[in-house]
Amino acid sequence: MSILRRSLLTAVLLATAAPAAAELPEGVRAMIDAAIATGDAKKVETVLELARATNPGEAVVLDAIEAQWKADQAVKLAGAKAAKEETIRTAGMLELWTGEGEIGAFQSTGNTDSLGIAASVKAKREGLRWSHRLLGRVDYQRQDGQTKREQLLAAYEPRWQFSEDLFVYGLAQIERDRLQGVTRRYAASGGLGYKVFDREGLNLSVKAGPAWRVTDYTDGTSASRIAGLFGADFDWEIVKGLTFTQDANALAEGGGEVQVLVDGSNTSINLVSGLDFRISEKLRSRLSYAVDYDSNPPEGAVSTDTLTRFTIIYGF
Repeated sequence: MSILRRSLLTAVLLATAAPAAAELPEGVRAMIDAAIATGDAKKVETVLELARATNPGEAVVLDAIEAQWKADQAVKLAGAKAAKEETIRTAGMLELWTGEGEIGAFQSTGNTDSLGIAASVKAKREGLRWSHRLLGRVDYQRQDGQTKREQLLAAYEPRWQFSEDLFVYGLAQIERDRLQGVTRRYAASGGLGYKVFDREGLNLSVKAGPAWRVTDYTDGTSASRIAGLFGADFDWEIVKGLTFTQDANALAEGGGEVQVLVDGSNTSINLVSGLDFRISEKLRSRLSYAVDYDSNPPEGAVSTDTLTRFTIIYGF
């Protein structure tokens, strides 16, 4: 039996078995109706609890009202879920994408000590089982008329969610970092992932699997190796209602991503930690700190680069 049919049957049984809600004092009934009209479950539960405390003789009526409200909520949720699934099923591949664009300045330490420009685009499409993630990032700087940094990254990651928490992922990415002596580096990976936390305000997912990596160096040499990949994506909503200016409410959000690629001769780690401040529904500012580590860099380069950025983000 469907959720909708069960909810309707429950409502009919309650209507025939319970006393009429009109037995409640007019003020109590009005208070309950006002709470239900807000759609806030916590308010409804609080008002019903108070009504039971002040009207102990009307427990049966109040139980019937609560059961009817829960049945109505179940019908609404089932309808909304069905409508969402139908929208996803009928949407084209170019529809239902969401994402963000980011642009700003950065200060780097390590191989260079200068200022530059950072820009990135992220896009995501969530399906019933499949999801798709796209990432493009550019870090570029010039100093004394010369290009001192030219780091590019593009990645595509499809996922198939085969249970509530477990998923299978694929990953294809290409990057370029002449500062680290890399003309092009290709990586392909696939494996399993797990959603450790997936609730409002706190999200953590991890993934791991084998990878194949091909690197072309600036000295004309190249290397192809089997590697292992580990990745983690963490987002934590710290506080709500923080105010930046008179007209802007802000949401502070700490988030981080880490990706580790390990092969026999070179381990690469990319770690990004950030703090986001929500200025409006679609506009945020971000302060982030990134660490790029190569255990075996080319001659003349150091193992670790750090990058501090302040950027503006627009969601779409």
